[in-house]
Amino acid sequence: MQTRRNICFIFLCLLLVAMFITDICFGSVSMHLRDVWAVLSGQSTDEISREIILNLRLPRAITAVIAGIALSVAGLLMQTLFRNPLADPYILGVSSGATFGVAMTIMAGTLTGVYVTSQWATATAAVCGASVVLLIVLAVSFKIRDSVSLLIVGIMLSSIAGALVNIIQNYSNPDALKLFIVWTLGSLSAVSWQQMGALLAMVVPGLIIAFALIKTLNGLLLSENYARSLGISIPLTRFLIILATGLMAGGVTAFTGPIAFVGVAVPHIARGLLQSANHRSVMPCTALCGANLLLICDLISKTTTHNLPISTVSALFGAPVIIWIILNQKHQ
Repeated sequence: MQTRRNICFIFLCLLLVAMFITDICFGSVSMHLRDVWAVLSGQSTDEISREIILNLRLPRAITAVIAGIALSVAGLLMQTLFRNPLADPYILGVSSGATFGVAMTIMAGTLTGVYVTSQWATATAAVCGASVVLLIVLAVSFKIRDSVSLLIVGIMLSSIAGALVNIIQNYSNPDALKLFIVWTLGSLSAVSWQQMGALLAMVVPGLIIAFALIKTLNGLLLSENYARSLGISIPLTRFLIILATGLMAGGVTAFTGPIAFVGVAVPHIARGLLQSANHRSVMPCTALCGANLLLICDLISKTTTHNLPISTVSALFGAPVIIWIILNQKHQ
């Protein structure tokens, strides 16, 4: 088992380096590895190459790694908390809150006459919307002892936010509606160097909390009663899991838009590779798998004729995994 784990981690780390470099090299204009190295080492004087690599492809590749890690780990937390293999980072409504914030920013101009389309305004609105839903869920988590009831509350909040978005769409003009729909498709290219710091400021604390909970999560795998017998505080653990998930999923959604299926599919890929459910090895493996998967999706997205939305490509990878999970459960 130890040998299998070591081989998996070495392979995933090497694959991550290879995919990161490949993602920078390829796009609408392919570049030789030698030219990429010249730009990154500061030896290139070609301004066009420097602009493409340093200000377009490099931040996009880094965003893919950050988003892949955050969404995958958040999905693992949700699946462990609710003991549901189909739980994803958006199940508590944080993404819907972010979507509502963006809808208010982009489409409310139809009613007010003031249109806001800057990336910072959109990201800020998404963060505010996600934060409101997160605070509500956190408050409810102390009132409700049952995780299933908490899950239902999250789904209801998501439904309310979705209904409000539909109302705004109904009164929006076609141009604003188009901008909003494009945002909902997801994009890794929207994150600039200036926004990277804000994205990391939300994601990193969530990751720290998640990795600090590894021992506790292993206790939850068996049952909440078993976890209590180990001296684990279930309300505090639930609070920290929701907080970490909200920070990671909300932060990524705010800056990239919703990215489908990564959070629900990748934890299962990691467990399958390791043949283990121990979070001590599954969580870092999930993070590496998520980063690799989103880099692959980004590469496919960039090299297609019309630059497919990242969420569309990720769905092509994630949906078959979910079907496999359902069929496997039926078989068992």
